[in-house]
Amino acid sequence: MTEFSKYSDVIFDAFCLHNKRKEIIDRKHEIIDKVVEFYNAAVDSVLFVGFNPAILSFKANEIYVTEVSDTVLTWIRAQGIDAKELNYSEPRKFDIVVAFDEYLTFAADEQQQKSMIDSLCKFSSNLIITTVKDYKNQDFKDREYSQPAIIKSNNQVTAFTEIHDWDQKDKNLWRTALYQLSGANAKCRGEFDRRTLFFKQLAKFTMDSGATNFLIHKNLMYKSLIKKNYEHVISVSFEQ
Repeated sequence: MTEFSKYSDVIFDAFCLHNKRKEIIDRKHEIIDKVVEFYNAAVDSVLFVGFNPAILSFKANEIYVTEVSDTVLTWIRAQGIDAKELNYSEPRKFDIVVAFDEYLTFAADEQQQKSMIDSLCKFSSNLIITTVKDYKNQDFKDREYSQPAIIKSNNQVTAFTEIHDWDQKDKNLWRTALYQLSGANAKCRGEFDRRTLFFKQLAKFTMDSGATNFLIHKNLMYKSLIKKNYEHVISVSFEQ
């Protein structure tokens, strides 16, 4: 399992705790739909990076997934979704690639981050839809911890919170420890290597990898199931 697939497992756990799963699926799906509608794009194939509830209602002839554990993939298929696991050695393209939850910040250095971006670009023939926080204008208190998310379900209260330990030498690097708290039980997931990603950086790196357009969708914001911080929705497009 990769670092992000372990992080994505926590998002899956949070989703399974919720009583209002359909509302969550609809909200996540709506973000993708609005971006696709903006470009008037046809979607015959999609690649989801990490667990995204929208996969449970997405309509496409080909649905692929990567950066999830075997447990999550088995569960998705058990819901009647014909999801295939991506083979990275297979040279193929998808109409859209969906990588939410700041996937591109899960890198230990700039070279790894560039490689991740290049990989997404190679797999997309039309659109990449991703999310990133505004690190340039980040509030100081948001650097230390994420705003906790609390899920109440069947008389059980579960809290998720992230603690960020920033590198003393490189101000762009940090490690995230993710805590899941339920009653007297506490579970720590991580730590995860992270690296900031600024909008101008992402625009440059994607253009270097063949993209033709980069857009921050001003009227769209994304919120994870395990924190209350909002992330900006960004699309990267390629000429057909």
